Amino acid sequence: MQNTLKATLAASALLALAGCASPGGPVYYDGYYDGYYGPLYDGYWGDDNFFYYSGGAGRPFVRDEGHHFQRNAAAGFNSFHQAHMGPHTGHPHESGHR
Repeated sequence: MQNTLKATLAASALLALAGCASPGGPVYYDGYYDGYYGPLYDGYWGDDNFFYYSGGAGRPFVRDEGHHFQRNAAAGFNSFHQAHMGPHTGHPHESGHR
């Protein structure tokens, strides 16, 4: 019984990881946000280590110059696990996914 559960959990983890890497699917980004800009609709970490966020569908991605998004925990910041929807090319400073 335990071996079946372990195998099922391992297969689920591999399937979830495969979904993160599939072409055209979402790419996931983690970080911390203080809520300054309002609700987070979409975003990604750029190659320049800045976070680029969008406030809604069809809105442009804006570089977070105020450092309201961080990679590490800090007082007043809440963690997020953001699914950045494609296309994954053509964004400023985004040549690869991390």
